[in-house]
Amino acid sequence: MKEWNAIKKQQFSPVYLLYGEEEYLLHETKQLLIQHVVPEDEMDFNFSLHDLADEASLEAAVEDAESFPFMGERRLVFVDGAMFFTAEKKKEGKQVTDVLEAYLQSPAPYTVMVIHVPAEKLDERKKITKLTKKNATVIEAKKLTVNDIKGWIKSKVADHRLQIEDKAVEKLTVLAGTNLFMLAGEIDKLALYAEGSDMIKYEDVVLLTPKSVEHNVFDLIEYTLNGRTAQAIELYHDLLRQKEEPLKLLALLSGQFRLIYQVKNMSGKGFSQQQIASRLKVHPFRVKLAGQHAAKLQNEHLKTIMLEMAECDLSLKSSSGRKDMIIEIFLTKLPKLVS
Repeated sequence: MKEWNAIKKQQFSPVYLLYGEEEYLLHETKQLLIQHVVPEDEMDFNFSLHDLADEASLEAAVEDAESFPFMGERRLVFVDGAMFFTAEKKKEGKQVTDVLEAYLQSPAPYTVMVIHVPAEKLDERKKITKLTKKNATVIEAKKLTVNDIKGWIKSKVADHRLQIEDKAVEKLTVLAGTNLFMLAGEIDKLALYAEGSDMIKYEDVVLLTPKSVEHNVFDLIEYTLNGRTAQAIELYHDLLRQKEEPLKLLALLSGQFRLIYQVKNMSGKGFSQQQIASRLKVHPFRVKLAGQHAAKLQNEHLKTIMLEMAECDLSLKSSSGRKDMIIEIFLTKLPKLVS
């Protein structure tokens, strides 16, 4: 990201506007600014956080930004919860944004102000949005595509002065999913394990990376559809031993089968995986996995499965007996439902 490179080179914008759905990228941007704008021993004097969602005042944030740094070169001012950039209706009056509008037209040269909007989109019609986009560096944290995530993994590994095998990258996304916080933690662990080497290998990933719950649910479906019911039941028992609740597992199973149904129908209409992901607002990697199962199932099978799962849901919510058995029975019946 070119904005990150500029921050690392101490080339700061007076104002940053952060928004978007990929929380990890927003978190990393904030951390980079904290690391590079104000030295650690000046943080008590020259850093402030104003959370507007917690009744903080925008006027106070601007006043902070206009104050000269104490015994240092710069001030860093975070303004969180700036929902007035969105279409969501709030109680803030016009005068609240007036003070920011005035600041944006002549920001303090010794301050870096970081405005975070916890939303996927901005209201482009608003004056404050137009003015900020004109006078600030805007960083939209979009969900990464599957290929972007693979590139991000390699970049993150390179930060540890290591390389990673291509098949290890593929396996890591399969096992850990697409949550960047989780992937970052796994990369840190793999880097420690690879100390003394220059490469993270496929075998390292298999050895050290636990499967996400979502991937285990994918495996449950894979096992049952391929007639490996015993393996499916064994995996289900493992998940129960890990304190996963039957109702949560049923919800994940239902969501996956619903996605398989949607992917199958949209693929039949000529939509690409990327288009399906965009329309359904799910990650392309999930669409890719769902597509693998969609190819094996007919619409009639999927409708039957979803009806059966609705009955399981009702039984789970009304039963006072062993709820774990309800899903186990469903998994046992599943191969017959698709035959």
